[in-house]
Amino acid sequence: MRKLDTLQIPLTRIVIVSSLQQVIKFYLRWHDKQHIIPSAMSDGIFSIISQGAKELNILLPPTAEAAFRAYYDFLEKRGERVNLTAISGAEEVARLHFLDSIALLNVTAFKAMKVIDIGSGAGFPGIPLKIAEPAIDLTLLEATGKKISFLADLCTELNIGATFINARAEEAAHIPSMREQYDIAVARAVSKLNILNELCLPFVRVGGCFIAMKSVDTDEEISEAQNAITILGAEIKDIIDYKIHGTEIKHRAVLIKKIAETPEKYPRRFAKMQKSPL
Repeated sequence: MRKLDTLQIPLTRIVIVSSLQQVIKFYLRWHDKQHIIPSAMSDGIFSIISQGAKELNILLPPTAEAAFRAYYDFLEKRGERVNLTAISGAEEVARLHFLDSIALLNVTAFKAMKVIDIGSGAGFPGIPLKIAEPAIDLTLLEATGKKISFLADLCTELNIGATFINARAEEAAHIPSMREQYDIAVARAVSKLNILNELCLPFVRVGGCFIAMKSVDTDEEISEAQNAITILGAEIKDIIDYKIHGTEIKHRAVLIKKIAETPEKYPRRFAKMQKSPL
């Protein structure tokens, strides 16, 4: 009989399993984590990020290079299994994910702030923000179990501290320990702004803000969201358009300040939001 290789699994990673399928699943996840080697593709990724950060007047910490390279390699290795992003390749990821995310550091002060990334998916914009500004107290909220597992494994790989919440935003916002507890909420979602406001503003404390990442052709969408913003206890503080380094692509950050408590009945069920938007 062939002798199996002995696995030197750290004690902190020991788990209780109840079936062969679980054993195999655990081994594959552990094996992947031990064998992430920087790829040739990631060699030039930080030069793009560094140049883009300089253009944005953002000073990155010394740890950022290794973190962004490891993030890219992990995303390329594990992302396809979870269907996280249609964007691939070092240059595209560096510009359209990493630089797009850290551009928010020019929108408001993030240092030492309690930040929640709502619908985090592959970790954008929350994890790049944490890499660029390590003092952020980061919470990642994601409804899909596979994605939250990816995020937890990614943060372990990058040695990043974060809180992971596997829940729908409209339900989590009614939990007392999460409602109106955050300085900043961020979201890079495809939902219209009036719906995003109802999902995100209930997490923000009075005096804090919500930053919605949008395309520059959203003037009508912003106008339509004014009623929702008022009802939910907020006001638009600024609209900032910025260009992605090395491209002709322009994106928009809508900065919404919380000026009053959100009425308790919001957010409503998602189907109700879609049927009768504020």
